[in-house]
Amino acid sequence: MSIAANNTGKAEKRRKPRFTLDDLQLFLLSLPTVIWYILFCYLPMFGLIIAFKKYKVAPGKGFLWSLFNNSEWCGLDNFRFLFANNKDTTINMFRNTVGYNIVFIVLGVVLPVTLAIMISHLRSQKLAKVTQTAMFLPHFLSWVVVGYFVFAFLSTDNGLVNRMLIAMGGEGIKWYQKDALNYWPFFLIFLHVWKTIGYSMVVYLSSIKGIDESLYEAAMIDGASKWQQTRYITLPMLKTIMIIMFIMAVGKIFNSDFGLFYRTTRNSSSLTSVFLTLDVYVFNSMFNNPRPVYGYISAAGFLQSVLGCLTMIAANAIVRRVDNESALF
Repeated sequence: MSIAANNTGKAEKRRKPRFTLDDLQLFLLSLPTVIWYILFCYLPMFGLIIAFKKYKVAPGKGFLWSLFNNSEWCGLDNFRFLFANNKDTTINMFRNTVGYNIVFIVLGVVLPVTLAIMISHLRSQKLAKVTQTAMFLPHFLSWVVVGYFVFAFLSTDNGLVNRMLIAMGGEGIKWYQKDALNYWPFFLIFLHVWKTIGYSMVVYLSSIKGIDESLYEAAMIDGASKWQQTRYITLPMLKTIMIIMFIMAVGKIFNSDFGLFYRTTRNSSSLTSVFLTLDVYVFNSMFNNPRPVYGYISAAGFLQSVLGCLTMIAANAIVRRVDNESALF
């Protein structure tokens, strides 16, 4: 009995996990990412306290001293700032923020998946790589650069579009005035899709590359067409990643791409009803408000995060009810 007990004890010692050289390498590999998340994602959460205080900077004092000794608690007063304007402005602001994002979410799933499937069916690998690179390139462009390109096309005096219209016997359009108000929603949607479609397409294309080729070979033997292969093999295999991308996008439905709405429209007052979103409103309020707006900015960010989290949880709950295996959590 004692010998058996000793052998069992030795076996348990052998089975105890040990910190090996491979574990050390993986730890060092993940350490920069962990440090980055701590510094830029978790520590800044401490600043959410500003959303509930009238933050005042004390000369010669640090941030923490000013926050706890020179700033008064104000409850939800900073959140009222988001609804301080007239009813129409507030409704328009939230309508633009949510409405544009709904369109972006739908197009951000349909178009990249379609293009990824089309590129995966190209016979020429060189053409596929060139097409993929060309579509991915706008992702790296700043909205400042894109804004200047848009202005070069839509400038009232020397814009390329107005020159073409005049050359064809038409009249130039004041694109940054109310005359072109109805065109700008389509411009903004097009620019967002043009700039972001390449990144999403690469995600879906990499997923398509990971599908077992034997499935397509078996389908071809059975006489399945390209459309049938796409419908019964590719799309079902992409379902999980499509749902994950959808849920992640829904979590940002109350956020807006500030560069898109501010830089491309040049913050024209005539186009406010079209591009006014929550982020643009907060930014403009920084210059129109005589008092410091640190609390207002923090309150807006806090509200966006909470609403985004709730919508993502709701979307995931709906997906879990329909298809439990495809849910994100």
